[in-house]
Amino acid sequence: MGSRGNKVLQFLLNPRLLICVAIAWLITNGWSYILFGIGTYFEISWMTTIAGAYITFLWLPISPEKIATFAIAIALLRWLFPNDQKTLAVLMDFYHKATTAIMDKKARRKIRDERRQICERASDEG
Repeated sequence: MGSRGNKVLQFLLNPRLLICVAIAWLITNGWSYILFGIGTYFEISWMTTIAGAYITFLWLPISPEKIATFAIAIALLRWLFPNDQKTLAVLMDFYHKATTAIMDKKARRKIRDERRQICERASDEG
């Protein structure tokens, strides 16, 4: 595994980040699995129904739950561990790389569209 892979693995296995992801998972998903287990064990139908419906939503491809979980985890990381500059620096690096990639893609699309418009005007004139 390369140095980049090791860097990502160290980031993901950071105990502080894991704690924040676990708390965020409990906030977004965990409660429904716990509720489903309790409802099933004690045969409480409303608990099983509510938890089952939410769990079903979680497994849909359109569920924004994973994005929400990691957004909450990052917010918790910044709130609970504000002095963990190493992890926060990696997050900022990921953020800057993502925004740069998006901006580059938008710029390439704009150039492509301008070229297409020029070609369309040339073919209309000719």
